[in-house]
Formats: sequence, structure tokens, C-alpha cells
Amino acid sequence: MNADSPAVPAQAPRSEAGPGPSTVPVRRRLAVPVGLLAAVAGAFAYVGAVDPNEPGHYPVCPLYRLTGLYCPGCGGLRSAHAFVHGDLPAALRDNAAGVAAYLGFAVLWTVWTIRTARGRPLRLGLGPAHLWTVGALLLVFTVVRNLPFGGRLHP
Repeated sequence: MNADSPAVPAQAPRSEAGPGPSTVPVRRRLAVPVGLLAAVAGAFAYVGAVDPNEPGHYPVCPLYRLTGLYCPGCGGLRSAHAFVHGDLPAALRDNAAGVAAYLGFAVLWTVWTIRTARGRPLRLGLGPAHLWTVGALLLVFTVVRNLPFGGRLHP
């Protein structure tokens, strides 16, 4: 050491990651999952209260307006409205892919919340093959619902 420099006590290196999940209170860890659930529940409550079957409440799908073709989301608001009111057959008729997405969200959110409450991260392990499969299923759903024999999938 140089006599001109002041003595600085040695400090332990600090972790840049911050406190681990076990030191964070459970209610703080659950803030994001609960906030997301509140947002989704608010959206479903709005669609449940404002009937999309009455014209003028929601805009028309731009793809349907321009081409007359149904996109994978067409009928999604009507499906959500029926789902909120407990009419599962009508929800499936309006948009079966939407109902599968609602149920998939519920399962994923539940797993996420349980793992977060236990202090463990959510690891999905989705690879490109999984994402391509979902995309292909949505493409097949879209094509079939626009063919003459896919009339049962029209919203």
C-alpha cells in the first residue's frame, strides 16, 4: 500500500441479481400473476356486460370486412361473452380455438401462480416445434372454417 492512499476496508462482492425468491414475501411474488388475472377478469367482465351480438359495440374484424374471410379470432368476443354467461356450446360454436385458449390460459396461470408462491420460476420449455405446432393448428382452423364444409366453425 502507498502511504498517500487511505486504507479502504475490504468489502464482500455484491450480487447484482438482488434477493433470492425465498427472501421476497409471498404477496410481493404474487403481485404480477394477481395483476394479470385482474386485467383478464376485467376484460371478460366488460365483454360479459357489453353484448358483442348487438351491432355497434365493437369494431368489425378488418380481415372479414375486407375479404369476407374469417380469421382465427373472428367470433372471439361472442365466444367470450357466451363463456362468461356459462353457455359453453355457444362459446364453442362462436370460436372453438378461443375456448381452448381460455382454458389453456387458466391452466398456465394456475401453474405459474403455484410455482411463484413456492418461490420457483415458471419454466415452460417450449421449443420451436411446439410453437410451429400451435401455428399450424391455428392455420388449419382458419382454413377449415372458411371452406364450405367448415360451416360449423363459422362464428
